[in-house]
Amino acid sequence: MRPLAILPLLLSFLSSFASAATTVFPALSGRADAPVLVVYSSLDEPLARPMVAGFQAANPDIAVRYEDMLTGEIYDRIVRETDAGQKTADFAFSSAMDLQVKLANDGYAQRSDLPMSETWPGWANWRNTAYALTFEPAVFVYHKPSFEDEAPPSTRAEFVALLSQRGDDIYGRIGTYDIERSGVGFLFMSRDQEQFGDIWSVIRAMGAAGVKLYSTSQAILERVADGRFVLGYNILGSYAADWASRHPDVGIVLPKDYTVVMSRIGLVPQAAAAPELGRRYLSFFMSRQGQTIMARELQIPAVSPEVSGNNTATTMREMLGGQLKPVPVSLGLMVYLDQVKRARLISRWNEVLRLQ
Repeated sequence: MRPLAILPLLLSFLSSFASAATTVFPALSGRADAPVLVVYSSLDEPLARPMVAGFQAANPDIAVRYEDMLTGEIYDRIVRETDAGQKTADFAFSSAMDLQVKLANDGYAQRSDLPMSETWPGWANWRNTAYALTFEPAVFVYHKPSFEDEAPPSTRAEFVALLSQRGDDIYGRIGTYDIERSGVGFLFMSRDQEQFGDIWSVIRAMGAAGVKLYSTSQAILERVADGRFVLGYNILGSYAADWASRHPDVGIVLPKDYTVVMSRIGLVPQAAAAPELGRRYLSFFMSRQGQTIMARELQIPAVSPEVSGNNTATTMREMLGGQLKPVPVSLGLMVYLDQVKRARLISRWNEVLRLQ
């Protein structure tokens, strides 16, 4: 094959792995030939370190290869590698609930019967195959100095009223996810449509207020933190809480009319090279120790009913009750993977945002 013909193939191969940042954690025992647990995850590697450290402390003879990538890449790689007859990750952890359930439903994940399976909340367990491991609300974020003389909105009706009342003062200073580019943003919007009959009045009001759209939480939160934005809509609560802990001008509201709660899902791929290691990591994730690390060190709310404290599903449910609307791990998540339905929702979103 001529060199120029090889180049496009090489670039294609490299691009498929370019965005996966890989970190290797050697076995704590120092064992050179230690078995290696391979993890594909959308959780940023610096955030994941305490969980990996806890797992290795309990399993000192296991090394960990942690591949940090986007949610779509996790799905694509598992499918591609499995279909090619290759081995893939031993454990996959992703915030794309729909894609994780699709992997499980389409035969790309294997059943994991674990000590915690029977007591794990029913909404968070699909056939002992896909497990919700976190409990993360969608919240309003606001710039505290911009609300010195009034309370921030606590419902969607109040949110719409504020956008109307403050007009020019906040024009162009509202942010939310671009649902075409953000999987979490699309998930929250699809749940909004199911939970709130008048959701399009909210979208219309944001469009009239010059809303800015972003694919990441960080882009919105950094603008709220420095006052460029006064409000952010439907922001992932775990990231918002992390920013609020480090930036005192960032405030958080869990909407009182309803608060959508999403979860990151863990599973063991069908073509895992070492499925027993994947199950061991999943089991640690679900254990009291792992879920405590999640809540206290990663600052992501834990699902396990065995874990107590403010940053847990149990405490949040006791405080907020029916206000919380967790997205169940079920085949219903796959509805908006239908390209026609997805395109229809995105089209209406864009159309309503433009209506002034």
